Amino acid sequence: MTTERTQAQAQPRDPAALHAELDAVWRAWPGWRGFVGEVNHGAIGLRFMVTAIIYFVIGGVLAMLIRVQLASPRAAFVGPDIYNQLFTMHGTIMMFLFAIPMLEGLALYLLPKVMGARDMAYPRLSALGWWCYALGGLILLVAMFAGVAPDSGWFMYTPLSDKVHTPGINADVWLLGVTFVEISAICAAVEITVSILKVRAEGMALVKLPLFAWYMLGTAAMMLIGFPPLILGSILLEVQRAFDWAFFDPARGGDPILWQHLFWLFGHPEVYIIFLPAAGALSAMIATFARQPIIGHAMIVAAIWAMVFLSFGLWVHHMFTIGIPHLALAFFSAASMLVAVPTSVQIFAWIGTLWSGRPRWSLPMLYIAGFFLTFVLGGLTGVMLAAVPFNWQAHDTAFVTAHLHYVLIGGFVFPMLAAITYWMPHFTGRRPVRGLGKAAFWLIFIGVHGTFLVMHLTGLLGMPRRVSIYPDNPEWELLNLISSIGGFVMTGGFALFAVEMGLQLFMGRRTRRNPWRATSLDWAMRLPPPSYNLASLPRADMDTDERTLTPSRLDAMATALAKGDGMLVGAPRGVRETLIVDAVSGKAEAVAVLSSNTMRPVMTALTIGLFFMSMLAGLYWVAAATVVLVAAVCASWIRPVSPADSQYPAVPRQVEGLPASPYYSHGLGWWGSAVLLVANSSLFASLLFAVAFLAVVAPGWEDMPQRGAPGAGPLAALLVTGIGGAQLLWAAISAQRGAGAAHRALAGAGILAVAGGAIASGAMMDGSPVAHARYAVQGAILAYLIAHALILVTMHLAAARGHRIGVQRVTTQGVLAQWHGYTGITAMIGALALGVAWL
Repeated sequence: MTTERTQAQAQPRDPAALHAELDAVWRAWPGWRGFVGEVNHGAIGLRFMVTAIIYFVIGGVLAMLIRVQLASPRAAFVGPDIYNQLFTMHGTIMMFLFAIPMLEGLALYLLPKVMGARDMAYPRLSALGWWCYALGGLILLVAMFAGVAPDSGWFMYTPLSDKVHTPGINADVWLLGVTFVEISAICAAVEITVSILKVRAEGMALVKLPLFAWYMLGTAAMMLIGFPPLILGSILLEVQRAFDWAFFDPARGGDPILWQHLFWLFGHPEVYIIFLPAAGALSAMIATFARQPIIGHAMIVAAIWAMVFLSFGLWVHHMFTIGIPHLALAFFSAASMLVAVPTSVQIFAWIGTLWSGRPRWSLPMLYIAGFFLTFVLGGLTGVMLAAVPFNWQAHDTAFVTAHLHYVLIGGFVFPMLAAITYWMPHFTGRRPVRGLGKAAFWLIFIGVHGTFLVMHLTGLLGMPRRVSIYPDNPEWELLNLISSIGGFVMTGGFALFAVEMGLQLFMGRRTRRNPWRATSLDWAMRLPPPSYNLASLPRADMDTDERTLTPSRLDAMATALAKGDGMLVGAPRGVRETLIVDAVSGKAEAVAVLSSNTMRPVMTALTIGLFFMSMLAGLYWVAAATVVLVAAVCASWIRPVSPADSQYPAVPRQVEGLPASPYYSHGLGWWGSAVLLVANSSLFASLLFAVAFLAVVAPGWEDMPQRGAPGAGPLAALLVTGIGGAQLLWAAISAQRGAGAAHRALAGAGILAVAGGAIASGAMMDGSPVAHARYAVQGAILAYLIAHALILVTMHLAAARGHRIGVQRVTTQGVLAQWHGYTGITAMIGALALGVAWL
C-alpha cells in the first residue's frame, strides 16, 4: 500500500464534514432538472421498482377484469376482441413491465451497497435504461387506452400476429414497445455484469462475493444471451409486417415455427431470469432471520451456474405438441426434469439454514414461508409438464396457466413482497407500522391458492386457455367462480399490503442503522443511505465476507468508514469516484471516475423513442433519419477529462497511488464493450440459427422462383466483404501489438470493404426478400454487416471528437479493437454463409 493511501486512511475526519463534501458532489440537481438528469444508482433503482409496482397494479386490474368475465359461462362483461387485448396486455405487463424491471431496480439499488461501492459502473447507462423502460411501457399503455392494444397473446405467435391476420397496429405496438423496453434490459445486463466483476470493495475476491451478487451475475449472463433471440425475432417480424419480407410465411419458404423457437429461446430462460434475483434476496433474508450464514455456499454458487447453463436447453418443452422428433422430445424432457436438481439444492440449503439456526418469525419470514409452499408446488407441476405424454394432454389448458402462476407468484412475487418488507427501512429510514402486515399476508396467501389451485382441476377437465365464454361446459362454472373469488381476495391482500407500506413511509418512526441485525454491507450505512453510500470505502484488511461478519463487527466497520478510516475518503477532487478491482482477486487496480448528473440519457432515450414511434406510424424514411440522430446523440456521450469543458474538473492520472480510469487500459469502458459484444454475438448466432432452421426444416425453402447460377458479380462482392472482415480482424490484432497509424488505415479499408461488399451483394441479389425467405434471410445478414460497418464509422467519429475535446482515454483504442475484431469475424462468417446459400 502506498504512503499516500496509508496517510489518507490514518487521519479520521468529522463525519458531518465528510458528508457535506461528498453530498456537494453526489447530490442531484434541484427541481425538475434533478429528476430528469439524475444518474445515481439509488435513485434510478428506486424509480425502476416504483414504476414496476405501478405496472403491477395495472396488470392486476386487467387480471381482475379477466376473472370477472370468466366467473360465469355466458358473461358479456367484455367482448372477445377486448378480452384478447386484456389477456395479452396482462401477460405483457407482468412479464416485461413488472417482473424484469423490478429485479433490475433491486439490483441497481442494492449491488453497490452489498459490494462496498459508491455506484454502478455506468451511471448514465442505468438512467438510459429507466428512460427506455418508461417510454416503451408508455407506448403499450397509450395503445391499450386507445383501444389498439396487442391482442395476439403475450407470446405473439405467428401467423396470428402477421399483417394478414392482424392488419392493424396492435401487433406493431407489442413488437416495437417491447423491443424498446428490452433495450433497458440489455443496459441493465451490461451494467450488472461489469459492476459485479469490477466495482467492489478492495479485497472482496470472488470467493467472498455475497450470494445476492452471485445470483445477479447469473441473471445478467442469462439476460445477455437470452434477450437477443427475442429482439431478433421482434425485428424480423416487424420487418415482415412493415416491408413484407418472408421470414415466417410458409407459402414463401418461411416457417411460423421459427418465431416460436426465437421466442422460447428467450421465454424459458426468462423464468430463471425472474427467479434468480428473488432467490438472491431470499438468501440474504434467510441468513438474517436464521441468525447464521447460509449453509452450502459453494454448492449454491454451483447450482446457480447449473441453472444458467440448463435454462438454455429447455425451450422446446413449450413446443412439445408441434411435431418435434421423438429423440428431441426425449432430450428436452430429460433436461426439463434435470433442472429440478439445482433448484432443489437451493431449496434444501435454505431449509437447512433455517433448521440449524434460530429463526425469528418477523413479517418477511411469513412471505418466505409462502414462497416455499407455493414455489415447490409450482415446481412439481412443472416436472409433470416435462413428461411428454402428460404435456400433450395438458398443453394450452388452464393447467398450464395455473402452473405458470404458481411458479411466478411463488418464485417471484412472494420473495419480492418479503424483500420490500425487509428493505423498506433501507428505502425510507422508517420502521414498520405493526398491525396490517400479517392480515395482508394471509389474504394474499389464501387468495393465490384459492385462485390457482382449483385452476389445475379446471385444466384437467379440458378448459383451454384464452377463452372468454364456455356456455357448453357447465362443469367448469363452479371452479371458475371459485378462482374469481380467490382473485378478489388476493387483490384485497395486495391493497392491504400497499396501505401498510404507505403507513410505514409516512407514519413510521425513524429507524436505527441495521434494524434487522444483518451481516451484509448494505446495512453498514445510515438509513436512508446518502447518494454516495459510504464516506470511505472498505480496505483490504477489513472483513467484507457476509459469512464471517457479525452484526456487532458490521456496526464497528460502519462507524470506522463514516469517520474516513477507509479508501477514497470524501471527494477532495470534486468528482464521483469508486474503486476498480481485479475481477477474481479483488485487488484494487484503479479508481473509476464516474459520470455526474446529465441530460444525455433522457435525450438519447427520446431519440430512440422517436425512431420507434416513426416505425409505428409507418414513417420509415423519418425512422431512417432518426437512426442518424441516435448515433449523433450516442457519440456525444464521450466525456472530457480535462478542463477543456468547464462542466468537468480535471482528473489526475493518479488517485491514492492508483491510476484514474481514463488512463487505465482495461477500464470500465473496455469491460462494458466486451460484455455488450456477448449480447451482440447471441443476436448474430440467433440469426444464423434462423437461417439454418429455415434451410433444414421449412417445407417451402426449396420452392423458390427459378433462377440461374449466380454470376461472378455477387460472389466477388461477397469476397470483398470477407476480405474486409479479415482486414478488420488483423487491424484488431495489430492494435494489441501497439501499431498506430498502420492499423487505423487497415481498419478504415476493412470498414469500406465490408460495407461496400455487403451493399453490392444486396444490390446484385438475384431475388427479392419479398419473394422468398431465402432472400429475406440473406438480406438480414447483409443488413447486419452494413449496420456494424456504420457503427464502426460512428465510433471512429466519436473517438476523433473525443480527441478534439481533450479526452485522453487509452480505453478507447481497446474498445475500437474489440469492435474491429468482432465485425471482422462476423463479416467473414456472414460472407461464407451467404456464399453457401447462393451456391
